[in-house]
Amino acid sequence: MRLTKFTDLALRAVMRLAVSEQDDSATTREVAEAMAVPYAHMAKVVTRLQHLGVVEARRGRGGGLALTDVGRRASVGWLVRTLEGEEEVVACEGDPPCPLRAACRLRGALRSAQEAFYRTLDPLTVADLVESPTGPVLVSLSGRRTD
Repeated sequence: MRLTKFTDLALRAVMRLAVSEQDDSATTREVAEAMAVPYAHMAKVVTRLQHLGVVEARRGRGGGLALTDVGRRASVGWLVRTLEGEEEVVACEGDPPCPLRAACRLRGALRSAQEAFYRTLDPLTVADLVESPTGPVLVSLSGRRTD
């Protein structure tokens, strides 16, 4: 299974924000630069994460992005499911619809594989993703010192 670029960026953003200290909030631009992606893409991702209650954005002096408690404890499986939507791995009902759809066993097998993929991610939290060795690498991308 392959994740959309949007979900990939969202996971990287929450991981980056998970290593930010409260007094060292990152901006959307800083997260985009650290992850080497265009600002416009990251802005869309941050907006979606805000709507999910995973990220909080504060404006003005001392503002920036912060991972919420919900975001820190969020299941990676839940986050990926939510961002990816309910799309199936194959488009059996597409245009044109697959001629095998009425008697195909592949569709069910792929759906089971997709659910197994999500179940594997369910026990992981965002906080788990930033444990060593990942956390220190993310901190180095932020420009902060790790003394």
